[in-house]
Amino acid sequence: MDLALAQRLQSYLHDQQEPMVDLLSQLALIESPSMDPTAQQPVFDLLAERLAALDFQVQRVPGQATGGVLYARPASRSRGAPAQMMIGHCDTVWPHGTLATMPLTRAGHRLAGPGVFDMKGGLVIGLFALQALAALEVQPALTPVLLINSDEEIGSPESSRHIARLAQAVQRVFVLEPGFGPQGQLKTARKGVLRFDVTVQGKSAHAGLAPWEGVSAILELSHVIQQLFALNDWPNGISVNVGQISGGTRPNVVAGEARAVVDVRIPTVADAQRISAAILALRATLPGAQVTIEQISASLPLEPTPRNQRLWQQAQSAGRLLDLGLEAVTVGGASDGNTTSQFTATLDGLGPVGDGAHAAHEHVLVDRLPERAALLALLLLAEP
Repeated sequence: MDLALAQRLQSYLHDQQEPMVDLLSQLALIESPSMDPTAQQPVFDLLAERLAALDFQVQRVPGQATGGVLYARPASRSRGAPAQMMIGHCDTVWPHGTLATMPLTRAGHRLAGPGVFDMKGGLVIGLFALQALAALEVQPALTPVLLINSDEEIGSPESSRHIARLAQAVQRVFVLEPGFGPQGQLKTARKGVLRFDVTVQGKSAHAGLAPWEGVSAILELSHVIQQLFALNDWPNGISVNVGQISGGTRPNVVAGEARAVVDVRIPTVADAQRISAAILALRATLPGAQVTIEQISASLPLEPTPRNQRLWQQAQSAGRLLDLGLEAVTVGGASDGNTTSQFTATLDGLGPVGDGAHAAHEHVLVDRLPERAALLALLLLAEP
């Protein structure tokens, strides 16, 4: 990375601001909710067309219950050469018909609409970073590849295996999720997310005639919930939340069954192992009750490991060349960067600057799109 090249990239991408906005607008006008696999295909079509124009070979892997993934790599490359990966998703949390009540609008430097911030803006930044490198005829030391999945907003149930496999084959990963806050802070750490199902079996009985013959699954669940909440350690970043409960059949019946869904956020892999073991070890306290706990999903933390911190340091160097005051942040939500970080160096939050992820005021700042693409382009050029 050098100042002259940074300035050339910055100048080129500054002139590409309106084409960037145009592509983002096209993507946002294609509604692509996670739960509709067919809705992802028009987005993939548009992205595949743009990647082909950059001489990238595009492969689409269909999903079983999702829209699948798009994988792109340079058509002209040295086989077996070391690689680096950009990753993003094209699905959104917004259902079909959202554009009717939340239309795509532009006012000054703000482009608002469903999915522009989380995270179709990041896909645009990735494409234009590649376009800038091609236009300036500069070749990264590591072959750049791109993976776009269509199920991130529902936890990447099908794409996570593809992500993990590719992460083990590349030297570093840049995650195109949006930046954090008004300054677009980069995400150098993300908490992990664990989910558990708790099922309690009791014994039904008539609540009026013979309540003593019953074993209340709801009462037992209340004991389990108190033990779960006792595992909270908020000062150290650990939260255990029982977010859903259900149980019983009628008011006049001692509940024979009750259920709960538990969400756990942890900052380190060690915390994940410790809290998971504690939850799975919980047992019934009422005679005759049975407690079954199943871990239904696990996204381990993206930690500030030495290799991840080296990427952050390279981002700081690139930011100085672009006259950007970059900052780092730890966030509570997970991304596909949590998965890649278990295998290789990962830096998250390289997408757009804006606000309103999953909210009605979702928007990006279009005048910040070129600088984010320039930052990504410089990171792609950084020595491994």
